[in-house]
Amino acid sequence: MINLQEIIDNALLSEQNSRTPRTRSGKISPSSLGRCFKYQYWNRKNEPPSNPLEARTLRIFAAGKLFHNYVEALLPNLQKEVLVETDDIKGYADIVTEDSVVDIKSHNFGDQKRMWGKTYDIYKEKLNYWLQVALYAKLLDKPKCGLFFVSKDNLVVDQFESPTSRFKNMLEVELETLRTHWRGGLPKGQPRAYNGNECKYCSFAEKCEDKVIKEKK
Repeated sequence: MINLQEIIDNALLSEQNSRTPRTRSGKISPSSLGRCFKYQYWNRKNEPPSNPLEARTLRIFAAGKLFHNYVEALLPNLQKEVLVETDDIKGYADIVTEDSVVDIKSHNFGDQKRMWGKTYDIYKEKLNYWLQVALYAKLLDKPKCGLFFVSKDNLVVDQFESPTSRFKNMLEVELETLRTHWRGGLPKGQPRAYNGNECKYCSFAEKCEDKVIKEKK
């Protein structure tokens, strides 16, 4: 019998190894907001990654991309992948409507069920995603921003919307901090996203003396 898992993993690893290294724009990336400031500095500087991603992580990213593209294809009459750029910021907004910007995120059903808990705070738990979409909305002068979370298990969708103004002060602090570090040099690393597991998925982890790897309980 063929080993399909091995075929998938080898294809993803081969694609990663053959891919031409991406040249960054030298600008702040909205998709990195809310993450470790050291990561954001290196990312903007186009620092070469120190460690290739493992097959499991590549599978997660590939599955997310498949669902992302599927959802975008269902919305043919909306602006998609809209370039948003200033003198020191550059990114692409997933979906732009008349009065809002929306980003598409995928996750597994276990993560989705946690969202349905009475004490779950979507603004706190997913702050890095909100900062990204709110910055796009701010720069495109849209009063609202939102997130679509799509379950990779069953295509169940949860939608959240917020006034862009909710994140005004947080964006100002985040951007000013990034600009200060850019002028002053490499900051200390500290995981800020993914429930403290950011270092686990960081492409610079192997050369970062500040990395924090949480042990499984």
